[in-house]
Amino acid sequence: MRAVFQQELAEVQERLVEISELVVGSIQKATQAFNESDVTLAEEVIADDHKIDELTVLLDELSIQILARQQPVARDLRIVVTALRVSASLERMGDMAEHIAQLARYRFPDKVVPKSLRGTFAEMGRLDVQIATKLTELLRTQDVRLADEIRNDDDDVDELHASVFDKVLGETWKGQAVDTVDATLASRYHERFADHAVSIAKKVQYLATGDWAPELASS
Repeated sequence: MRAVFQQELAEVQERLVEISELVVGSIQKATQAFNESDVTLAEEVIADDHKIDELTVLLDELSIQILARQQPVARDLRIVVTALRVSASLERMGDMAEHIAQLARYRFPDKVVPKSLRGTFAEMGRLDVQIATKLTELLRTQDVRLADEIRNDDDDVDELHASVFDKVLGETWKGQAVDTVDATLASRYHERFADHAVSIAKKVQYLATGDWAPELASS
């Protein structure tokens, strides 16, 4: 029975990594669609989001079955409970990527944001992809150094997010009302994507070390 239990716990981790890999692909396509006004990629992200949702549901069902059958305690219990919480955040990251893709589809063939903000959003997109890639490796290896890197990358996203608001609220902003709304929404989606990754990193770091890192606990 113990061998079966350990195999189930390993499967939980493998499924988390699988979902995270799909999230990486989703944010890669979404940010490219956003920055290049590529409606085909945008449609792919929107159409494929259900895969992340379905895998999340299956993982949650497995985790609940483990809780019911095995009644885990101590670290084993933390693994299963953490998996339930992480899967929810991964699903939300997939949703944020889908929202970014939807903006690209709605504004096609035009670009979503004015030229003055495109460099900022290109960098936000690059950071989100980098964060998602590091998160997948963190889930695979539990290398806590990656949690710190994710937090640092998130700080950079936050700065860019703040700069977008400064831009659209500034006196020199020439965008129309729709440009202001689109830029604000898009910036928020990018920022929330990174925030969910930090939340997951915090949980994985706790699982690996047993301690809440002060710098992550406040995230």
